[in-house]
Amino acid sequence: MKTVQQYIDETPFWSDGTNVPDPQMTRMQWRIWWLATAGKFFEGLVVFMTGVALPLIVLEFQLNNVERGMIAAATLAGILVGATALGGLADLLGRKQMFIAEMAIFTLFLVLVSIAPSFFWLVVFLFGMGLALGCDYPTAHLVISESIPSAMRGRLVLSAFGFQAVGALAGTALGFVILSSRESVGDWRLMFSSAIVPALLVLIGRFFIPQSSHWLVAQGRISEAERETQRLLHREPRYPKAVKLDSGHLGSRASRPQAPRTKLFQGKNRRATILAAVPWFLQDLSTYGIGIFTPTILAATIGASSDQARNLAGVIHNDMLAAKGTALIDVLLIVGILAAVLLADRVGRIRLQIWGFLGCAAGLLLAALSNHVGSAAKTGLVFGGFMIFNFMTNAGPNAMTYLIAGEVFPTSIRGLGAGFAASFAKIGAVLTSFFFPFLLHSLGTTTLLCLLAGASLLGAWITRQFAIETTGVNLESIGLD
Repeated sequence: MKTVQQYIDETPFWSDGTNVPDPQMTRMQWRIWWLATAGKFFEGLVVFMTGVALPLIVLEFQLNNVERGMIAAATLAGILVGATALGGLADLLGRKQMFIAEMAIFTLFLVLVSIAPSFFWLVVFLFGMGLALGCDYPTAHLVISESIPSAMRGRLVLSAFGFQAVGALAGTALGFVILSSRESVGDWRLMFSSAIVPALLVLIGRFFIPQSSHWLVAQGRISEAERETQRLLHREPRYPKAVKLDSGHLGSRASRPQAPRTKLFQGKNRRATILAAVPWFLQDLSTYGIGIFTPTILAATIGASSDQARNLAGVIHNDMLAAKGTALIDVLLIVGILAAVLLADRVGRIRLQIWGFLGCAAGLLLAALSNHVGSAAKTGLVFGGFMIFNFMTNAGPNAMTYLIAGEVFPTSIRGLGAGFAASFAKIGAVLTSFFFPFLLHSLGTTTLLCLLAGASLLGAWITRQFAIETTGVNLESIGLD
């Protein structure tokens, strides 16, 4: 008899006994991976597309600075709440159930956002959409990591997470295309509604995947776990011909009631919680501030002002220019995540996160220097600094914090722990998205960028102090004495 992970990790070999380097992924494993990438794609799409849509929303509803900050922060606030409130339910109700529920909630609120009749309801609907995206943080990670071989876990989880960057670029590009083909204040509604049909297709697909066998074993439902493992590993010719699970090492935990949230702060779990949550919080302070307000920072630094235009044509023109500049910088997010995919299982999570934080600080400090040089070099320093930041954040902390949070907790509290870490991180994202315009105005670009650089340096230090390396570690061994 074997454990679930031993079945998943099993590698074939040639007739002379030579092992194949990696386990062979089944169609079902790839299907789960593709369906999980969608949640990260949609997050990048709607969060960063909001930056393009924001000037039109402000114009349609005649919003002040506080209301503008509420629009920018609403989705992130929903992610903050949803990651723990809904993501933790994956430990209680099951991975598959929440994997389906989150996409259903997302699709519903996506429809409502596109027809929002007022500022108030738009904030409510954006928050609701964020609830679903928050649930996706732990759930999608668990669905992937509990269904794929240990040796491939890092690069496949990060490849899925990388679709957040693809979504960010797609959202910016989609906004630009819509703006360039129409001249209507309601163009922002079309931006959001364009994602409805893809979301529906993903929702349907999620009904046809197996339940997590890891979770079923942790619940003491061994016969169901054997059946779902067989579905997950279905091949032609059929192998394994039969699945017989050894659940002895999990027997003492099976059928336990839902773990209380306080367990995250007890014993070895406390170290894991600090490592998973605090660096992610510090990383989100910079990532979402730079990501959403790149056009604002560029305008403040270079000397242009996107707020000067008040008529529709002027707003759309400036919005298109901002979308172009943002898209150029966002390309480095994709390059960064590709580097993370290639290096995570070779270099290790902790080392990449530390060096990534240091690189983020260097990029921010480079951009901050732009106010102390002549006008000829100013633009180059700003763009260069932001490009370094985008590359290093996705090669390091933006990717690694997500990966680590889904790996350092035992199965019984993995959804709860990963959800708590994502929620704690999004406190930083919400604070940044809401207060960034005010801080930029009161502190100035140089001071604000230096403060964010300091947060990155602190993230590197905390990562080193509470390091738990999970590269190649069997998830069934996490949390066992």
